[in-house]
Amino acid sequence: MNAAARAADLGYAAAWRLVRLLPERWAYRLFEIAADRAARRGGPPQLRRNLSRVLDTTPDAVPGELVRDSLRSYARYWCEAFRLPSMDPVRLAETIESSATGIEHIRDAFARGGGVVLALPHSGNWDLAGVWVVQRLGMPTVVAERLAPESLFQRFVRFRESLGFEIVPLTGGQTPPFDQLAARLREGRIVGLLGERDLSGAGVTVDFFGEPATMPAGPAKLAVETGAPLLPVHCWFTPGGWGFGIGAPIDTTGGVAATTQRLADRFAAGIAAHPADWHMWQPLWTADFSADRLARIEARRTGSP
Repeated sequence: MNAAARAADLGYAAAWRLVRLLPERWAYRLFEIAADRAARRGGPPQLRRNLSRVLDTTPDAVPGELVRDSLRSYARYWCEAFRLPSMDPVRLAETIESSATGIEHIRDAFARGGGVVLALPHSGNWDLAGVWVVQRLGMPTVVAERLAPESLFQRFVRFRESLGFEIVPLTGGQTPPFDQLAARLREGRIVGLLGERDLSGAGVTVDFFGEPATMPAGPAKLAVETGAPLLPVHCWFTPGGWGFGIGAPIDTTGGVAATTQRLADRFAAGIAAHPADWHMWQPLWTADFSADRLARIEARRTGSP
């Protein structure tokens, strides 16, 4: 393990211990101060580029207030993540349900006895959506990106398992994640997937805010192949609380590509309504991809070595 990886692992370990010991008000304020400091330096360039697509403007024209609010939102997510193991899940579920919209969609889909696919963008506090599912419907199955070092990956696995989630690793598991997720759906379980960032490099090209972007095929493919309803979920922050919206099932006729485009359209509507809470700091649109990444995508498309 190199020094940087070891430092990252120790940093997360310390945060999960120390942030819970701070008074709640102090903890949130410290994270907000860190966010404001980052905003004064202009914020991450890729964050600005991503927000510029949402606003249909140039990166330089993205308001500084939006960048600040976005960084504050991201900081709040991490503060809550570090504090979540000590928060009361029953009370959290009650609070979430009191303000959520569209809960009838997931209840109706789940009541039919089959599995349900929930697809979310990286917005607000998506872990809390899972907490509500655990408290009201049972254990959801989610996918975890393989992080380095392995000790850090296992730390995140333990964190989400403590919330009541079943974790399937994206890579390095005994069986492919798709097979495990499909099996859970056929058992009548709920699968939750973060659905707008393509980690495999083999995603579907969609029109997203008027430009080509790639998104993972997994949510649509699982719904098409198992018959499970595909529900879009959007999470955002409110002052002192959380907003959650569950959309009606997405039409899966037309196959994986058409379904992924429909999901992208639902994501775009939620992100446009709450742009500050969209935590996307990585390239999503093909115009931002490196030449090497574009070459790998083309090689997969054509089947060339």
